[in-house]
Amino acid sequence: MFKTVKSIKQTITSLSIITLVAALESCGGNPSDVKTIESNPQIDIASKFPIEENVSLIGTGGSFPAPLYQNWFAQIHQSIPNLQIDYQSMGSGTGVRQFTMGIVDFGASDVAMEDAEISRVDKGVYMLPITAGSIVIAYNVPGITELKLSREVYVDIFSGKITYWDDPKISSLNPNQQLPNLPITVVHRSDGSGTTGVFTKHLSTISQQWETDIGQGRSVEWPITTGKFIGGKRNAGVTALIQQNKGAIGYIEYGYAKNSQLPTALLENASGNYIEANSETASKTLEAVSLPDNLRAFITDPQGEDSYPIVTYTWILAYESYDDPKKAIAMETMIEYALTEGQNQSKALGYITLPLSVRKESSNGS
Repeated sequence: MFKTVKSIKQTITSLSIITLVAALESCGGNPSDVKTIESNPQIDIASKFPIEENVSLIGTGGSFPAPLYQNWFAQIHQSIPNLQIDYQSMGSGTGVRQFTMGIVDFGASDVAMEDAEISRVDKGVYMLPITAGSIVIAYNVPGITELKLSREVYVDIFSGKITYWDDPKISSLNPNQQLPNLPITVVHRSDGSGTTGVFTKHLSTISQQWETDIGQGRSVEWPITTGKFIGGKRNAGVTALIQQNKGAIGYIEYGYAKNSQLPTALLENASGNYIEANSETASKTLEAVSLPDNLRAFITDPQGEDSYPIVTYTWILAYESYDDPKKAIAMETMIEYALTEGQNQSKALGYITLPLSVRKESSNGS
């Protein structure tokens, strides 16, 4: 059975070491092997987890990590043909709902489940931050390839208070740019979304007015009467709408902007600096955050001069136990691959490689 190891979970805060210890102990392995795995992440997953019979896993959840997950699962299938993992990118809200109902083998969410949500899962919940990434503000303004947005300004844009690109508040931050007299089209998620949850939690943290008027959550009521707002499904849908509409601006995961070659705004952080989204600035953000014992860390307004302001972990949701031993082994295989060899693929796809220093410190502490 795939189970968490509560005694280890209480003393080790590293997400990767916790998972590897849990996986090893659940299948009779030696926890001391973790140090070997950690120091040599290019493991032979097929030899470590020989799967001789066909087994399939079905998961659903956030579109934020979907490109990375799909790459991982294809690589696992290539190494272990008997293991097929089908991930359906349907939004974090759907992922949590279907996982809670028990109709999938695992879920995925960009917002960690709350205690009340966990209590409704009969088989128990194991939440694993598996990767991390930045949420960027991407835009489509002809001729503008560099744009600074202060905290006040991007709150005002998404709350419908700033409705034209040549608004004095934007122009004053970008004196060398010829901003057009073009209406702003705000593109947001129309489905229940962890990306929306993270983005609106950040806006609520930096603006009391936002928290009062709009609030935070996987879905919110956008102020559609004070500007032009359009909704798209999943990160891919929002990305497409930004590309298709001149004057559009929206929030998406960094990898989607990178792969679509959409420009992204430099955002003012808590230190007053304007920061570009990339793997280095996102890693600076993670360095300022410690994961608690329950592995739920919400990065709402990170400190640090070089920290990008909107970064989130994204979680795999696993059950504490599986009735089918083949699926238990398949889950162990998937998670161990993601935390070892899979981490080497993160940066190229626009995600953050989980810091080795965190894993080493936790391993030494154990």
